[in-house]
Amino acid sequence: MSQRYLIALGSNLRHMRHGSPRAVLAAAQLALAQAGLEIESASPVLLSAPVGPSRRQYANGALVVRTKMPPTELLALLKGLERQFGRRAGGVRWRARVLDLDIILWSGGTCTTHALTIPHPLYTQRDFVLRPAAQIAPDWRDPRSGLTLRHLCRRAQTHRLTRPLAGPRGQRVRRRMRGPLAQSVEQLTFNQ
Repeated sequence: MSQRYLIALGSNLRHMRHGSPRAVLAAAQLALAQAGLEIESASPVLLSAPVGPSRRQYANGALVVRTKMPPTELLALLKGLERQFGRRAGGVRWRARVLDLDIILWSGGTCTTHALTIPHPLYTQRDFVLRPAAQIAPDWRDPRSGLTLRHLCRRAQTHRLTRPLAGPRGQRVRRRMRGPLAQSVEQLTFNQ
């Protein structure tokens, strides 16, 4: 039985054969199609600031794919493709990488194993995942909340909370807040 998946793609390092991070995403999309995944839709590439210790800007995108693979088999394919593009396992979390592929949503609902959680546990907090995803699958519903990607994306843009960022030499830096809750949350964080 054919299943649909929403996959997030990211890159912030050049690849010696494919080139820029934007070109890496295009090459990854082609490699996924060559591996037998039917690409139903692809988002435009979004450039975003890094999360964590990486300092390089990311190229991000999303795909809706159709395949007969169960989630764990698709995860193995994605991790194998990341390795083919030069990603190394282990090390620092959220470091710079040539290719990052994550299963965000699945037409089968939820899946939890030791290696995989669908929906992706952090995707609703990541604008660089929600924006491309909402462009290609705005009516896809999150199985936990029942909200559409369009709604989750708007909610994230309206109610962006302050989050710590790594500044120079490890100093904590706070992003400027936006939205109607900004003043009250800013007062709370000031008092911490």
